[in-house]
Amino acid sequence: MLKSGSWARPVAYWTAREKPGRRANRTAARETVDTGGTGAGLCSSVLQPLVMASEKPQDLMVTCTAPVNIAVIKYWGKRDEALILPINSSLSVTLHQDQLKTTTTAAISKDFTEDRIWLNGREEDVGQPRLQACLREIRRLARKRRSTGDGDALPLSLGYKVHVASVNNFPTAAGLASSAAGYACLAYTLARVYGVEGDLSEVARRGSGSACRSLYGGFVEWQMGEQADGKDSIARQIAPEWHWPQLRVLILVVSAEKKPTGSTVGMQTSVATSTLLKFRAESIVPERMKEMTRCIQEQDFQAFAQLTMKDSNQFHATCLDTFPPISYLNDTSRRIIQLVHRFNAHHGQTKVAYTFDAGPNAVIFTLEDTVAEFVAAVRHSFPPAANGDKFLKGLQVAPVLLSDELKTSLATEPSPGGVQYIIATQVGPGPQVLDDPHHHLLGPDGLPQRDL
Repeated sequence: MLKSGSWARPVAYWTAREKPGRRANRTAARETVDTGGTGAGLCSSVLQPLVMASEKPQDLMVTCTAPVNIAVIKYWGKRDEALILPINSSLSVTLHQDQLKTTTTAAISKDFTEDRIWLNGREEDVGQPRLQACLREIRRLARKRRSTGDGDALPLSLGYKVHVASVNNFPTAAGLASSAAGYACLAYTLARVYGVEGDLSEVARRGSGSACRSLYGGFVEWQMGEQADGKDSIARQIAPEWHWPQLRVLILVVSAEKKPTGSTVGMQTSVATSTLLKFRAESIVPERMKEMTRCIQEQDFQAFAQLTMKDSNQFHATCLDTFPPISYLNDTSRRIIQLVHRFNAHHGQTKVAYTFDAGPNAVIFTLEDTVAEFVAAVRHSFPPAANGDKFLKGLQVAPVLLSDELKTSLATEPSPGGVQYIIATQVGPGPQVLDDPHHHLLGPDGLPQRDL
């Protein structure tokens, strides 16, 4: 059992209980960790602040958070299903964890008799293939590190079972990249439990391809790679979260329901049947990756916004080109698309952009000085049903009145309740470590806390 009575003891206490031969290289363990925006690289010095000073130094509990990412150049389709290798590169924006995040606690103990996992308070099948792939890869890397003598061997047994609890603070499986945040957080947390260092792209993408992009903050590229073993299919940050401070993101939640066609099945069907998808991957995406990178680096919002919308539209066109066709958008999604184009036409420039992943919820990119007016336009077009005071979540947005001219330009019949609520957020950092043991989702017995 993980004894709670000693959780709050300082790291120096735990370090002092190690064998003398292991103590010398852990001086840096007393440092405070701030992973910032480049969380995928690990070093041995960041492992120790996470260790609970239990009576048994082999027991370990770690809690981390990871962000959602939204692709502006979409990933759709795999060239290798087992290794989760994509048919094209992709590029995403990491959203701030103050509004959207996954929190994961992982614990290992010699008292655990089996691996177990709880998602949003409910125990799930730990034998799920992608979850097992992540666990196998982390444990393989941990064994490799120990066998090569790279660094200081951790005082734990790789044979110990692990308990994992994970929660999202946003709708799961509704097209909000919940699997990306979830598997990124799982990989990041397990890496700290098992003392794994280096890039975690391969571990994260074994669970969900786009999860590797959630290992970094800011603006992130997932390189498709060319090697058969996928070693060069990795994520890298192309700009940090503070690069474009004026950029804002609005998530228009149309439905929190689980999507009828999951991404995995959808991709498989598209790869097998869509000639448009093949053409997109080979002939369109490579140049779009270069152009999107330029737009971000130069903060060219007009070009960024237009390319974001074009790529979203092409992605959903490939879904319709799939046989049988897949439609992730609904009538409200299409109304939002109309709203954005009419809003931009009224202003005579592209001030707002939409993108849709595999679901009906819209992600809107705009600049700080446009947020209030566009939120007002959404309120006008989709009047809140009964939750007017809870319609806007996240960053505060000052209310403004729409001009009569803009109302006329929008020329839309109001659709009450079409948008359930809006989450206002911005670009944010990569995975974070939560040092405070009060954030643990698992109790001293390795089971979920009651308030999950």
